[in-house]
Amino acid sequence: MTLQLSDLYIYPVKSLGGIRLTEAQLDSRGLRHDRRWLIVNERNQFMTQRQTPGMAFLKVEPAYNGFLLRHSGRPEMLPLFVPFEATPDKTLFVTIWDDMVFAWRARPECDEWLTAALGQTCKLVYMSDMVCRTVEPEFNPNNQLVSFADGYPYLLVGQNSLAELNSHLAEPVGLDRFRPNLVFSGGEAFTEDTWYEFQIGEVTFRAVRACARCVLTTINQHTGQRHPHTEPLRTLASYRIEEGKAIFGQNVTGPATGILHVGDTLTVKSYKAL
Repeated sequence: MTLQLSDLYIYPVKSLGGIRLTEAQLDSRGLRHDRRWLIVNERNQFMTQRQTPGMAFLKVEPAYNGFLLRHSGRPEMLPLFVPFEATPDKTLFVTIWDDMVFAWRARPECDEWLTAALGQTCKLVYMSDMVCRTVEPEFNPNNQLVSFADGYPYLLVGQNSLAELNSHLAEPVGLDRFRPNLVFSGGEAFTEDTWYEFQIGEVTFRAVRACARCVLTTINQHTGQRHPHTEPLRTLASYRIEEGKAIFGQNVTGPATGILHVGDTLTVKSYKAL
């Protein structure tokens, strides 16, 4: 069966809702506008649904030269417009995992809206093109940059891999639990685990490492509630383990330029060594 790019997603603000695209441009950190914004707490440490599951209620909608944030559980809150890029009026240092990078502050009304939406003091910050945050060295021979994503510019998931996982679950889950950028159709379940170099349309990528999954996958993206039995993480851990962690999808690096379209053919060029 032909392999084909079936979906493209960006997540303009880390750990908030995504935007589904029909085409996407590539830049030096992944898909253009993906995870360039970050919410930090009063100590300037990054926030995600891992610690703040209520972030699942914050949905992202496309708008001209930016996007709208909307609280799906509080319709009385007016949506907030955020531009795709910030201005360097105010800067601060923020912490994301083991990295400390400088970031540009959003408008004060963005901080106020998010503080009200999440019920705790927080700030919205932007990663400029001047920031040098790189993929971990052992998987980064080309000095690939990364945005505020956990560690890699792209996440690849196969539709048949999700279908296979759902066949083990009492309650099927959607792709939104796994936050992929690149979704493909065709091929056997988890065939992406074997790939190394592959091409989508005219653009060449490398699948460098399986994605270790965390508690975020257990959060219902509509209710903000964690599954009482930590599904689907519990089931993944029963048969999809690598280096002691449950895995699903592949972390991917790629070039700094190019364009992708839903419907592009995917061609595997080489495979990982066994």
